[in-house]
Amino acid sequence: MPTIVYVDDSRDDLFYLDYIRKKQQIDVDLFCFSTAETALEALKQRVAEGWAPPELLIADLYMPLDSGIGLLSRLRGDDRFSTMRLAICSGSDADEDRARALEAGADYYLEKPLDLAAIVLNLEV
Repeated sequence: MPTIVYVDDSRDDLFYLDYIRKKQQIDVDLFCFSTAETALEALKQRVAEGWAPPELLIADLYMPLDSGIGLLSRLRGDDRFSTMRLAICSGSDADEDRARALEAGADYYLEKPLDLAAIVLNLEV
C-alpha cells in the first residue's frame, strides 16, 4: 500500500482528500499536514525510526510561511528523501506556476481538486 503525504494550509482541502479516500475506499496511507514545517518534522522522524520515506509528497503551491516550492527544495537537498516523488498542487492552471514547480524539482504538477484514485494509480505504474 503506497504512502502519500499531503501538505496544504487549507483545512477544507485536507478534509476533502481524506473524505475521498474513505468514500472511494482507496487503498493508500494518507498523512495530512497543514504546514510545511510539521510535515518535514514528521518525515524526519519517520526516517529516524527506520521507516522508508513515503512514495509521494504533495504540497500546495501557495501556503503562508513556507510555500510548497520551499518544502520541495528542502526535500530535494536532503539525501534521506531522494527516492520520494514530489508534487506541487494548486488551484491555478497558469503555465508560469506549472513551470516554476517543475523547475524547482517537482515530478508532477497537480491541479485541484486532486484526483486521489488517479494519483495512486500513477504511483503503481
